[in-house]
Amino acid sequence: MTEQTASKPAVSTMKELHGDSAFSDMIWLLSGLPIAYMLQTVAELGIADELVAEPLPVEELAERTGSDADALYRVLRGVATKGVFTEVAHRTFGLTPLGDILRSDVPNSLRDAFRMHGQQCMRDTYAETAYSVRTGKPAFEHVNGAPLFPYFAQRPDLKDLFASFTGTAALRMQLAAAETCDLTGVHRLVDVGELHGRLLATLLVRYPHLEAVYADQPFAVPGAEQAFREAGVAGRVEVVAGDYLRSIPPDGDVYLLPQLLHRLSDTDAVTVLAGIARVMSPAGKVLVIDPVLPEGDLPHLAKVLDCTQLLLGPIRDRTEAEFRELFEEAGLRLAGISGRALPSSVLVALPRPR
Repeated sequence: MTEQTASKPAVSTMKELHGDSAFSDMIWLLSGLPIAYMLQTVAELGIADELVAEPLPVEELAERTGSDADALYRVLRGVATKGVFTEVAHRTFGLTPLGDILRSDVPNSLRDAFRMHGQQCMRDTYAETAYSVRTGKPAFEHVNGAPLFPYFAQRPDLKDLFASFTGTAALRMQLAAAETCDLTGVHRLVDVGELHGRLLATLLVRYPHLEAVYADQPFAVPGAEQAFREAGVAGRVEVVAGDYLRSIPPDGDVYLLPQLLHRLSDTDAVTVLAGIARVMSPAGKVLVIDPVLPEGDLPHLAKVLDCTQLLLGPIRDRTEAEFRELFEEAGLRLAGISGRALPSSVLVALPRPR
């Protein structure tokens, strides 16, 4: 060891720990795991709901939620570093715009999404990421003994929470995407594989002239029918329970696929699209609501969500080139994409000339 090496370290430890450095950035990324579990805990406790009226001392929050005051303070102080809640006075916390999203009573609530990810079946799935990377198979089925949707269909204790989690998150993304297209002049819309039906219900309220067909697997029908009744549009929806891999309702002006293709393999996606191509009119079109992944390192939320989907089931998101290939194989052509920066976009596909 030379005298220069001994007396002058190559890298400042203080700078690495406290400065704007790659090391410091990686420490923050590593902290993402415990922060996620902290957020799952405060969502389960309903902390945001307790703070709607006013900020509260942590001792009162602990009493209301059956928690240890000191432990709760340390967790709230931790998540406050990311802007979820704010310490307005010593040991007293209030809501922030991020914390507001953990409330139960707001339209864009993610409380159940955080609660869902705190369940043992989900924690065990994420812990087995390496299994999916090594095999290409869903870790969820590997650790829980059943595919995602059948697993929750057989668990009455978690069924409603899972439905709320998937329905709320999906609806927010679907509505944002749907706002980028205009259905004025469309008379008959066929909604294929939406599951919860709330997007179709919203569109029917928005477009009073619209008539619709809802086509999905039998297990999804009761929840969708409830959504149609609650929106007051049940009389304008024909409900078709069946297998969209085998049969597609004919005569639609527009075929809407809300986040269906990303739940299907390439083979099954082509099967559905080809089925639509066979029954749609030459003037019809297909609207696919799905993320469109940008190429390269360009940041996009869907790239991270796609990794989650790798673990949960045969679910994947695709690039524009991959969608174009699916459409071509099914006898359609990609005519346009709107909302590329959104978590989900709208891809417009038209029949190829015959």
